[in-house]
Amino acid sequence: MVQLLDSQRPVPVPRKPWRKAPSALIPDLLIFVASLAAAEAMIMLTGFKGKLAFVLLFVLFSTVGSMVLAFHRRGATAMSNAMASSFIYLSIALVALPLLSIIFTVVSRGRHALRLNTFTQDMAATQPDSPFNQGGALHAILGTIVLVLLATAISVPIGVLTGLYLTEIKGRAEGLIRFLVQAMSGVPSIVAGLFVYAVWIVGGHGGFSGFSGAVALSILMLPTVARTAEEVLRLIPNDLREAGVALGGTQWRTVAMVVLPAARSGLITATVLGIARVAGETAPLLLTIFGTTAKHFNPFVGPMSALPLYVFQLLNTGLDIAIARAWTGALVLLVLVSVLFTLARAFGGRAKA
Repeated sequence: MVQLLDSQRPVPVPRKPWRKAPSALIPDLLIFVASLAAAEAMIMLTGFKGKLAFVLLFVLFSTVGSMVLAFHRRGATAMSNAMASSFIYLSIALVALPLLSIIFTVVSRGRHALRLNTFTQDMAATQPDSPFNQGGALHAILGTIVLVLLATAISVPIGVLTGLYLTEIKGRAEGLIRFLVQAMSGVPSIVAGLFVYAVWIVGGHGGFSGFSGAVALSILMLPTVARTAEEVLRLIPNDLREAGVALGGTQWRTVAMVVLPAARSGLITATVLGIARVAGETAPLLLTIFGTTAKHFNPFVGPMSALPLYVFQLLNTGLDIAIARAWTGALVLLVLVSVLFTLARAFGGRAKA
């Protein structure tokens, strides 16, 4: 009977020692509420005004309160730890707030003109100041996808091969290539567009087209991919390379079958960073794809459109409805880039490496 009762008792689940019990969080919650109240009281009783002053006062009061509570609990060492933790949380907030502010602004202003026809219609037969239920950004969405894919197809193989040369081959041109890659990182986007315009379009090799825009974007994307790929490949332990050679593999076979698979997740990250570098560029597209209001699927013949150029042209009209459409285009671009990032991480994540 005693054994039966013992077997029916629930097995206690061990609690992680770094997690506080719910009752231990009550003083922290009280400090949080008291800091909010004190900051609001200071705003009302003094000359401080605005949201920035409220945030600064709240940070000050909450930091002092956390330090006093930590000193009361565990002494001076815990007080120093609480101060450092407050500065860390403040740094995280300073990094996250601009991003959250941008996302909130784009979503709040871009949702008003967002309709189903935004993804199913173009602006070929629609004026910029037409109602929101007429016209859309389909031509710009398709153009952005084509441009990003073409630029990725051009720059990623060259960038990865450059990273392999700098980390695996280390030939005589290593210093020169590294210098050129670093120099290209500081090239303004308009210079890349002017280069393609002068060499490709004015030179008579081709006209305004999606391919011209993709070449300009690939010039901007290449140094980001190459430098990131180099850093990722440097993180691969030399033991893996030595093991591949010890098993009888040549250098290229070791690189292809050992180094690259081990660095796949990092190379995907390099591609994502490169896409982030060029997805919102407008200046090189003004000089290379020219822009159009109709759907155009052939990137090698005729002008094309893209979401950054679509937003720029609508903003230039100065019309309220057109500006609302521009914010919607910015929202669609934000969502599109987020989807591309998610797909890249899904197909190249560590779980499948």
